[in-house]
Amino acid sequence: MIAPLRRATQVAAERTAVSCGELRLTYAETWERCRRLAGALEQLGVREGERVAVVGPNCHRYLELYQAVPGSGRVLVPLNQRHSDAELGYALADAGAKVLFSSFEVDTLPDCVGHVIDLSMHDGYEALLADATPAELPELPDDTLAGLFYTGGTTGAAKGVMLTHRNLVANSFHVQAGWQFGPDTRWLVAAPLFHAAGTFAALATVWHGGCHVILPSFDPAVALDLIERHGVNSTLLVPSMLAAITEEQLARPRDISSLRLLAHGGAPAATDTLRRAHSTFPDAELMHLYGATETAPIATVLQHEERILDTPRAGSCGQPAVGVDVEVATIDGRPLPAGEIGEVWIRGANVMAGYWNKPEETEAALVRGWYRSGDLGYLDDDAYLFLVDRVKDMIVTGGENVYSTEVEDVLYKHPAVLEAAVFGIPDERWGEAVHALVVLRAPVTEDELIQHCRVAIAAYKVPKRVEFSEQPLPKSGAGKLLKRELRAPYWKGRQSMVSGA
Repeated sequence: MIAPLRRATQVAAERTAVSCGELRLTYAETWERCRRLAGALEQLGVREGERVAVVGPNCHRYLELYQAVPGSGRVLVPLNQRHSDAELGYALADAGAKVLFSSFEVDTLPDCVGHVIDLSMHDGYEALLADATPAELPELPDDTLAGLFYTGGTTGAAKGVMLTHRNLVANSFHVQAGWQFGPDTRWLVAAPLFHAAGTFAALATVWHGGCHVILPSFDPAVALDLIERHGVNSTLLVPSMLAAITEEQLARPRDISSLRLLAHGGAPAATDTLRRAHSTFPDAELMHLYGATETAPIATVLQHEERILDTPRAGSCGQPAVGVDVEVATIDGRPLPAGEIGEVWIRGANVMAGYWNKPEETEAALVRGWYRSGDLGYLDDDAYLFLVDRVKDMIVTGGENVYSTEVEDVLYKHPAVLEAAVFGIPDERWGEAVHALVVLRAPVTEDELIQHCRVAIAAYKVPKRVEFSEQPLPKSGAGKLLKRELRAPYWKGRQSMVSGA
């Protein structure tokens, strides 16, 4: 995991490694800071294999933690800064995090957290580095755990995805096989670094001595300003970001002639959004990526998407990435022929080691070396993957995964709610919007239920709308809620294309 930074320091010590606001750091400076960070963790008593959590916006310090924590044999736990205190507390306790680097105060901390370091202030993180003795960053076995990346919410459904050094390095090679990196790479870090989309190209960029240009939080105007100012040539966006920078560029054009790659993933992307982006950024390749946190994250790649927007393959999420096997199989793992719908199974060195402290969930997800994605799809004759639905009722909104059962659990805690169903409906901005259908046992307003949800879960998980039904929700003979019937009217005449990168 530390090999990319070591190489960049050897071959490009004085080249700019990161641009964050007005700050510029060379690779030599980044190497020294990472060694000091490792030394600081040692002084705090954090041993190899113990967990170090981080929650905060994108910044150069976050990238240092991403490299130095695993690079020193410890385990990084990136947390979603949009999560509630309850959600953060659950993940911290589940991981057994010893240290938390945070840019804001978390009100309720589990007992395992012995140190909280202010990520944004000079008397926190920077003082810690200044007082530390630089440590050596050792060579580590490939199967050493590098990070726990949490999916899900506040209940037992939340899982810490265990990614090893081998997983992250393998993903880096898969990324490099799909796009040419080099010393001139200027990668705009626009997606949040706690998300797989944010760190998607981090190791590849470092390995080649390229430069990361950091966008602290997404703003389309600032993103375009950075592209123009720094000559950014590559980035990855979720579709809502792609739509936003397209509209901003059309309204207030910048010089974006340097841009050569606009990758997207993490949510469904409407073909009209892609057409509009291509006409606005005509010199940039559009690349669609599909995968999951469990695959570190890349599984399939659709290169030069702009060339096929008017063909049937525009609905595909691409072919298996170089180094990754993708099959569509029956529930027992029997491969299906081209054109037949089944579950998407993924195999490769990028596939996770399992779920932290969840052996049953691990056994269900990892079968004979394959990861069962939970997505339904089919392959065509040339192994282009088309996703048609999910086995699990997960909603992907603005690049964030929302588990419908988690939102339903919150709704059911309101005394007026008799039945609740949560599902995704089409949304031009976010890809999918969280939608709730509720049967009441007592009077309550839509606003009251939405506010009830806001107290318990992150804002992006809160239903955008709550509808009320006077009839019981439809169920199968076994009593299972038939969400497909509930979703169907909203998706009629539209294609629901799910992407999990």
